Amino acid sequence: MSGALIHVFWAAIRIALLSWLGLAIVLFLRQRGMVFHPGPAIGFLPSQAGIPFEDVSFGTRDGEKLNGWFVPAPGAGATVLMCHGNGGNISDRVWALKRLHDAGFNAFIFDYRGYGRSTGRPNEAGLYLDARAAWDYLVAERGLPQAGIVIHGRSLGGAVACELASNVNAGALVLEAAFTSLPDLAAGIYPYLPVRALCRFRFNTLGRIARVRVPVLVAHSRDDDLIPFRHGERLYQAANAPKSFFVLRGDHNSGEAMDDSAWIDCLRGFIARHVTGAGPSAGE
Repeated sequence: MSGALIHVFWAAIRIALLSWLGLAIVLFLRQRGMVFHPGPAIGFLPSQAGIPFEDVSFGTRDGEKLNGWFVPAPGAGATVLMCHGNGGNISDRVWALKRLHDAGFNAFIFDYRGYGRSTGRPNEAGLYLDARAAWDYLVAERGLPQAGIVIHGRSLGGAVACELASNVNAGALVLEAAFTSLPDLAAGIYPYLPVRALCRFRFNTLGRIARVRVPVLVAHSRDDDLIPFRHGERLYQAANAPKSFFVLRGDHNSGEAMDDSAWIDCLRGFIARHVTGAGPSAGE
């Protein structure tokens, strides 16, 4: 190989290494913006979907003020505490609230710090505190029995819900389109970068689920284009019995808005079997 070719070869190697290093630095520095996508404006209310709701505010242990909606259902025997995903705010989940209301469940959804009308700036430890504050609101302020509360988490909210369920005496845990951990998810998206070492946020659902001592329902779609199906399979395998698995339809984002009667029947049946006072069901 001539001297000129060797020079070009090593120059190309240096450019590739610098590009790789630059991308790694960008990913490290911009993680917060990549993980959290809060929507500040409340664009749609439950009343616009024809369901009653109470707009509530409550505080966290570290002084933030959170906003949430409590949607009551006549004769409900269970309340679903909803931990939403990383984007938007509670107004993007109105149709999910309506499905739960129509299925006969109370529903309580809240915005994490920095989302919607909630104060603060999102971070992993803060989101865990936010979920605990929502739980405390239901138990202490509304006087709801702990065994009648189902903790539900979707996508990133699955990690938040799992952390809460590992520390309280809930009726059940539902994980919908959840990931095993943020480093696991990132490693699949950026296989050529050392993302496990770079990740400042862990959201380790898989590492916590074995500490959950209540019934667990895991739901995931084979067509999920963001969080692969294997994440749901691994979470189900790691969960303690009693546990159930349901295969959702649709991709990651369309699945949340999909009116899937089979999924609602599954959820209703699971809650009826495992949650105190939830009442009879059409079955799973």
